[in-house]
Amino acid sequence: MTTDLPQFSTLLLDRRERLLVLTLNRPDALNAVNLELHDELPEALAFAAVDPGSDVILLTGAGRAFSAGGDIAHLERNAAEPHLFDREARQAKRMVFAMLDIEKPVVCRMNGHAVGLGATIALLCDVIFAADTAKIGDPHVGIGLVAGDGGAVVWAQRIGLARAKEYLLTGELLSAAKAAEIGLINHVLPLAGLDAAVQVFCDKLLAGAPQALRWTKVLTNMELKRIAGAVMEAGVAYESITLRSADHREGIAALKEKRAPRFTGR
Repeated sequence: MTTDLPQFSTLLLDRRERLLVLTLNRPDALNAVNLELHDELPEALAFAAVDPGSDVILLTGAGRAFSAGGDIAHLERNAAEPHLFDREARQAKRMVFAMLDIEKPVVCRMNGHAVGLGATIALLCDVIFAADTAKIGDPHVGIGLVAGDGGAVVWAQRIGLARAKEYLLTGELLSAAKAAEIGLINHVLPLAGLDAAVQVFCDKLLAGAPQALRWTKVLTNMELKRIAGAVMEAGVAYESITLRSADHREGIAALKEKRAPRFTGR
């Protein structure tokens, strides 16, 4: 018996036979992560993990972006009331571990930009197909924050420590072509051909032996989960410290005013 799909305000769930499609659904905000999406995504992932009606999960974004990272209004609220970040930090940890705990293959259809936490969500998927117009990066440092919500966990595992440090310390956004070249993502295609390529790959997975695929994934995720277990607590703690800084408030102001920030180290 197929389980009914839960309803969310910021996410859409859809079944296509044994494929479960999970769509970040704040297109007017470029699927930026606000408090509601922070709360709902771990719940949706927990459902996807145990959903008896699916064997493969496809994660994508509605509209032009995959996810533009933190919602500016949400960032401002946290900077003004830093104590509210403590609950959000717990949700960030839940989100990362929910992604890592899913035994089913998770394919990312990166239809547009994946930035900050949006990049982390994409990179925690197993295989990433990106549109050639998309960019990916983790610019936490650009607004005076530590990349503590998963970037420090997953980037080095995909592209090695030296490159991960370069991109996390500069916050540079990479084109999909560059990201594929260095192994950060798997495939880059013209947007018009993205859906067909994703479908062919998902069909290949769906034709496989489900237990063999799931437990091969479990094995390959073991080291990543060990690293996440070691890093995430410290990561959200360091991010919480920088959340309270004058540099972070300056970073938000610069982002809103579309200018370069003037950091002072305070």
